[in-house]
Amino acid sequence: MTGKIAIIGDGDSIMVFRAAGVATFSAENEAKARDVLRKVAKDYQIIFLTEELAKPLTEFLKRFDEQPYPVVLSIPSKNGSTGHGTELLKNAMERALGVDILFNN
Repeated sequence: MTGKIAIIGDGDSIMVFRAAGVATFSAENEAKARDVLRKVAKDYQIIFLTEELAKPLTEFLKRFDEQPYPVVLSIPSKNGSTGHGTELLKNAMERALGVDILFNN
């Protein structure tokens, strides 16, 4: 599993990652994303998930917070950021450090 990276998202959003050598998995809705995530979580250390798919899967994604791997990160899609990924990062930092050191809010 060493160093394996994947991305799950709509076809247009993940295309550029394929060119960079990242394993890409297309999912057009949250049900498909959940199924794909269950499968790839066994083989990849870092999994990027587009924000549109990550937001409705927030409760499902919490199961990965308690394990060292895989690390599941929410990133903007081709449509731009919804702010969901930033909010998740902020919450994780506050949980780990007890204070918001990046966003200062």
